[in-house]
Amino acid sequence: MKSDDSPPSGLDRALALVRFLRERCPWDAAQTPDSLLPYLLEEAHETAEAVIRGDDDELRDELGDLLLNVAFQIVLAEERGTFDAGAVVAGLESKMRRRHPHLYGEGDPQDWERLKAQERAGRPVLQGLAEGLDPLSKAQRIQERVSAVGFDWANARGAFEKVAEEVEEVREALEAEPSPRLEEELGDLLFAVVNLTRLSGAHAMRALQKANVKFTARFEKLEQLARARGIALETAGLEQLDRLWDEVKKLEAGG
Repeated sequence: MKSDDSPPSGLDRALALVRFLRERCPWDAAQTPDSLLPYLLEEAHETAEAVIRGDDDELRDELGDLLLNVAFQIVLAEERGTFDAGAVVAGLESKMRRRHPHLYGEGDPQDWERLKAQERAGRPVLQGLAEGLDPLSKAQRIQERVSAVGFDWANARGAFEKVAEEVEEVREALEAEPSPRLEEELGDLLFAVVNLTRLSGAHAMRALQKANVKFTARFEKLEQLARARGIALETAGLEQLDRLWDEVKKLEAGG
């Protein structure tokens, strides 16, 4: 238990920093929960990118920026008289006890999504999903929600076969071009791939972020190789660029 003369926690120091800024800086004093929302979302994305890159120094800095935004929202709520940091932490503790009953001697281990479904009992299954989620993450959250009530494939094999079915429907729409169904069929394919990713034990957003990082790094190596050989990307043509791409892949594989 914390004594009265113990040093303030990291969260307490972040809250004190925000209060200090609110008192002395016109820009900070003018901020509202809505005005800070773009910064909160930006810092969350930058934190995620630091995790993906595995850069601990960058991650430390980005977590600090994210903590500042969290502390700012708490201080603004204190000023409105709606809640404070203690209420936020108490709510978190209560929620984690409900979702980990076996750790607190309050029951057997429970599936996370099923526990959350019980908390939402009586409400529509898909109600309350964050509107600000990127479409990829939202697709995964939709699938996790409906899975909690039993609407799901038994394993990834069923999801794989659904992807194959959707690929065929995209092919048919492409052959019928111009087809007003093409965008819809592509959406169905993307949704099915997210489901396959989820049932394979991965998160679609993380998988795609890693693919973006890998492609970017590989293409930069292709550019370097092209410059070393005096090849202009704009006029090289797909066949030559494909050969360079294959060379880069071989170099990465140690070939």
